[in-house]
Order: sequence, then structure tokens, then C-alpha cells
Amino acid sequence: MTWSTYASYLVLVIFVVLAPGPDTVVTLKNSFAGGFRGGLVATAGIATGNVIQGTAVAFGLGTLIVQSQTVFQTLRWLGVAYLCYLGIQALRSAYRGDYAAIDEAGVQHGALRRFREGLLSNVTNPKVLALYLSVLPQFIDPAHNSLGDTLLLAYTVAVLGAIWLVLLVAFVHSVRAWLQRRSVRRGLDTATGTTLIGFGAALALDG
Repeated sequence: MTWSTYASYLVLVIFVVLAPGPDTVVTLKNSFAGGFRGGLVATAGIATGNVIQGTAVAFGLGTLIVQSQTVFQTLRWLGVAYLCYLGIQALRSAYRGDYAAIDEAGVQHGALRRFREGLLSNVTNPKVLALYLSVLPQFIDPAHNSLGDTLLLAYTVAVLGAIWLVLLVAFVHSVRAWLQRRSVRRGLDTATGTTLIGFGAALALDG
């Protein structure tokens, strides 16, 4: 792989990771509720999911998953259910508005849950696999590229995606005093919950 090819790939990936999607909303959701640490833990879960999916594509498992309608549809509907579940959670928090109790519960058992939310929202989204499978072949020459080159391209998505999400978490942390206001938290939870359910509905319709 040449440096010019990789540079072109980087430009494309930057546009991809900057596009708002479930990863962005899940990170925001956990940043609002769990602060800087909560956002970082969710980001770690999402990055792990990207590494898992990128590795699967590099070793040919991604193609098998997409080609198997049973596996692909099962994964898709799991993704739909999980995004809607997270959305309903956020809407319930907005409706209840008891953020003192929510924050206290989050401190007690929040880290594992936030990592799990990031991981599962990513690995149950087959659009991530489809993205890898549609983009990577455009930059790979099967006659000359090695497995290492494929993994490099796949992991670049995970790294750049994580960097962008960390910057987003840092921004949320910088305005955390304003976000702590009950009316603001309720509005943000309503927005993130509605958006997550919207992403779930879009995934359901994208059959």
C-alpha cells in the first residue's frame, strides 16, 4: 500500500467518523449521565466493537455474516432492539427527571454498563460491517496487499473514531456545569432517546 493511497483513505474515514450515527449518540448519552469518565468508558466499548468488526472483515468473517441472511437479519434485529432499548431508557430518565438518584446509581455500577452499551450498540449494527466491506476493497489490491494492510485500514476506523468521540466527550465535559441543570438534562435525554429510537427504526426499515 502506498502512502498516497492511505492518505486518500484517511480523508474518507474522517468524513465517515464525523457523520452523526448511533456511536455518537450513545457516547453523548453516557457523557451526559456519567460525565467525562462515563463518556470515555462508552467510547472504549465502541472502539472495541469497531476492532472486533474490522478484524472479522479482515479475516473474511464479515463477508460470511453479510452473505448469510439468517445471521445478518438476526444481527440487524438485535441492533434494532438494542437501540430502541437505549432510547427508551433515555426517555424514561427524561420523564422521571430524578437525576440525583440516577447519578448515584450510575456511580455504583456505571462503568461496566457504559462499556457494554458502547460495545453492544456497535457490534449489533450490521451497517458497520457493510461499511467495511464496501470501503476497504476500494483501497486494497488482492494481488499485492497483505492481511496486515487490511487490518491497518480496518483499525484506522477504530482509532480515528475513538479520537473523535474523545474530543466530543471533552467538549461535553467543558460545559458540564450547564448540562447539570435539570431542565437541560431532561431536554438532552429526550433528544438522545428519540434519536436512538429513530436510528433503530431506520435500521429496521433498511432490510
